[in-house]
Amino acid sequence: ENMCRNGMLEASMVFQGFAVYSIPRRTVPFNHVKSKRFQESDASGLSSLLLRDDIGQLVVGARGKILTLRSDDISKKTGEVQWTASPADKAQCQMKGKKSEDCHNFIKVLHSMNGGRMLACGTNAFSPSCDYLTIANGKVSLLGKELSGKGKVPFDPNQRFASLMDKSTLFSATTSNFLSTDVVFQKHGAIPVRTEMKRSWLNEPTMISINLLEASKYSDNGEDDQVFLFMTENAVEDWRGNLPVSRIARVCKSDLGGRRTLQQRWTSFVKARLDCPFGDAGSSALVQDVFLLQNQSNWKESIFYATFTSNPQHSGAVSHSAVCAYRLSDISTVLSGRFLTETETGSWVRFTGDEPSPRPGSCINDEARAAGRRTSLNLSNQHLMFARNHSLMEGVVTPITGKPLLVQSSTKFTKIVIDQVSAPDGQRHQMMLIGTESGSLLKAVKPQDEEGRVIEELQLFEDPLPVQFIELSQTGQLYSGTRNALAQIDARDCGRYLSCDDCILARDPYCGWDQIRGNCAPAAGASSWFQSLRDGDPSMCPPSLPTKLPEAVVLTINSAHFLPCRPDTNLPTSWRFSENILNPGPRHTPISQGLITIPSATDAGLYTCETVENIRGKMHRRRVIQYLVQVQDPSINARKLKAAGIALIVFLVFLLIGLCLLFIHRKWKKRNSEISSV
Repeated sequence: ENMCRNGMLEASMVFQGFAVYSIPRRTVPFNHVKSKRFQESDASGLSSLLLRDDIGQLVVGARGKILTLRSDDISKKTGEVQWTASPADKAQCQMKGKKSEDCHNFIKVLHSMNGGRMLACGTNAFSPSCDYLTIANGKVSLLGKELSGKGKVPFDPNQRFASLMDKSTLFSATTSNFLSTDVVFQKHGAIPVRTEMKRSWLNEPTMISINLLEASKYSDNGEDDQVFLFMTENAVEDWRGNLPVSRIARVCKSDLGGRRTLQQRWTSFVKARLDCPFGDAGSSALVQDVFLLQNQSNWKESIFYATFTSNPQHSGAVSHSAVCAYRLSDISTVLSGRFLTETETGSWVRFTGDEPSPRPGSCINDEARAAGRRTSLNLSNQHLMFARNHSLMEGVVTPITGKPLLVQSSTKFTKIVIDQVSAPDGQRHQMMLIGTESGSLLKAVKPQDEEGRVIEELQLFEDPLPVQFIELSQTGQLYSGTRNALAQIDARDCGRYLSCDDCILARDPYCGWDQIRGNCAPAAGASSWFQSLRDGDPSMCPPSLPTKLPEAVVLTINSAHFLPCRPDTNLPTSWRFSENILNPGPRHTPISQGLITIPSATDAGLYTCETVENIRGKMHRRRVIQYLVQVQDPSINARKLKAAGIALIVFLVFLLIGLCLLFIHRKWKKRNSEISSV
């Protein structure tokens, strides 16, 4: 059937042979999003976010201050502490040539620590500083420790960085000098460990994310925890020398550095290229954010979800974004593969010599401890020299399915979190909650045997600014922020699905139809609640009563008219005329918002606009609006009017003649009467 000719883009497009759902099923504008908001006129420069579910607080770092908000309602502020850069630091910053708007203390790091304290770090007018933060009796306060923030937070508030707190140990990936020329990935503490200053380790990197995989919790052989760094950098192995690529690097959490070689340097640092194939040919996929979903039953099957944007090689190319997923076991295979080595000519080739034992990059486990290797300080100098010169792997880490889970064109993804939803059928669905550069949130899912699809797009912010933060609570409250506003929504809200058909066809893992209450609601587990995530089958829905009678309209023959059709979804629409598909033609032109028609005398009748949704090859139609059309012909009306006019004139002429004859008759009769009387 030729159903969907409404001028819209088709719901599915193709990039490099992959079917991609480029249009959200539903778009919710800002003024229709049910949310709680926080915004203050002087709270610009929001720069960090920390959710403290344990005490019901959302801690917000901003320019020159730290705020606390109620996590159940962020519009209610519970505390504030000022932490501004001193006039001397500001003056020094501007003397060194920095912009005045950057010479403030932007609080970029907020981490929970053991004992309930928090670590807070700010740029402090290009002189990074840290302090400890506490919340006691509802009051937020700084301890006044004034610790150095060098290497923990960037000097420049506009520079990307990454950090992670494990108990009370901080891992960071940022610049460590004023000029931002020394970028390091390091572990802080009594024995600090960092990357070697070597181009093959880090080559003009942009740090994206640090993730901790707690292997020690789940492994049966005492495996050390692993720390993963995601970044982009220029590829040293590429002959062009300046090709930006995405990387994944791994170190062992307990790495203490070497005894002589690689002192206070990572001995376990290995990295590989991270591939996410999408976009135009020749463009690079650059990682933007990463979320780790740990598999507690099998830690080696844990999955990293990452957002990417394309880096078009020519200015006229359209930018795309994607989500790719990577299984830890696949990553481990690549990082356990062959090394690359640099030749005398500067090219990079596979290393074919003998590798030292234990294998460089491997972490300590029970087997290593039994062999006497309890820490990295026990490694031989030969091992450490090899590790220093061979950090780059030959293999490439590819996504689970060999392609992205989701791709969108003309959109830039920024942040991502994953919410794992258990369905009544026992299956678990990974809901992707994605922030964009235009201030919206995408709710997307990748079903088995299907392409990824965007269930809905929520415009969270009035100003289309990039989403810089996303935090998700255990109860499904999602907190999102731009540089000047915060929004809180219930990620599991089902209230926008007003009918059973819409609720089931949306195939939203959060939602199902409650037959007793007669509404779309979050999963309840009751027998009266159902959903159909695989097939989107609304046959179990109760019969729906017509909500609106057809709208009667009168159209003029051979004149252009517009019949509006504005569904509450972005689904393609189709028109019917008297129950038959209305195909485009000279007299009927379907467009995105309705139907342009130039009716003839035979075009009177019932017109129906429907949304069309294809789920696993089955077409589902939902009525949007109906019109009962009458057609009038002005020329026929004119002829009728002319005939009526002529008839009226004839009638008036005969009436006038009759009146004249009556007048003459009466006058003649009166005259005869006068003669008779004489």
